[in-house]
Amino acid sequence: MSIFQHHTTHADIHAPKRMLYPPIEPFRTGMLDTGDGHEIYWELVGNPAGQPAIFLHGGPGAGCSADHRRLFDPERYCVLLFDQRGCGRSRPHASLERNTTWDLVSDIERLRSMLGTERWLVFGGSWGSTLALAYAEECPEHVSALVLRGIFTLRQHELDWFYQAGASYLYPDLWEEYLAPIPEAERDDMVAAYRRRLVGDNAAAQLEAAQAWARWEGRTISLLPPPDADHYGDAHFALAFARIENHYFTHHGFMEEGQLIAHVDRLRGIPTVIVQGRYDLCTPATTAWDLYQAMVAIHPEVELHWVGNAGHAYSEPGILDQLVRATDRLCGKED
Repeated sequence: MSIFQHHTTHADIHAPKRMLYPPIEPFRTGMLDTGDGHEIYWELVGNPAGQPAIFLHGGPGAGCSADHRRLFDPERYCVLLFDQRGCGRSRPHASLERNTTWDLVSDIERLRSMLGTERWLVFGGSWGSTLALAYAEECPEHVSALVLRGIFTLRQHELDWFYQAGASYLYPDLWEEYLAPIPEAERDDMVAAYRRRLVGDNAAAQLEAAQAWARWEGRTISLLPPPDADHYGDAHFALAFARIENHYFTHHGFMEEGQLIAHVDRLRGIPTVIVQGRYDLCTPATTAWDLYQAMVAIHPEVELHWVGNAGHAYSEPGILDQLVRATDRLCGKED
């Protein structure tokens, strides 16, 4: 029997919040040679004998951080984290070659086989939710549960909202900085205009575009001004983040329009927790709602938790609380 039945909740904004677990270092790290020109950094944290889980970071192109390790009870979980192709500690940096959703799905399967894990909990936020859905629909037999945050499925209207017109109406001042590298004559398709600069030979123009693209997201990621947005402007981070995001968005995630929601029948029987900030400007709540409604129609093992005082960032207190509660509950730890 499932540990839960389908329902939605509205998080109590005044209730005590669960926080990240204490800082933890990996007990094992390595580089996975994919055989097609990429080397993938991976690490394992927690209890080697614990419940298997994999963390999928956002972006694409953002890489993992030390705080991501802390979303799981280290006594109960054995968690694999990895930097996806072209970003973080993986090599080559900012590479777009052989870098698609399905290459990443194959990398996840290589990592699972390397560990000898049959099934694991798959945790992903933002682009990580996209990749988690793509992987789970491709390999449902290897997924024990899904924890998804800030749902993003790369439908055209989702991309248009954040990169063409929509979020711009709420942050017109910051939008001006996003527009700045692009001449007015090219602004009818901002993703394409940025693409020309991010893959071009002019290094100065490439960096200017990368930093403007990354800062737009970094400054709008939370309901209140984020305290740590400055790192989005770091040249090393911004080049991978902007180039890889734009590459994926140019190619619509290498998927058909609406594919991930259309194929949720493949997730039948997989317990799923969806956590969504009500005021998420990067990945608006309509996509989480569409996913939830599609999943409820095929099986009852899905929850949707609305966080009424949050935007997109996993680190916002209400979202973090729901995510930690989800990982706790899915390993048998009582609320």
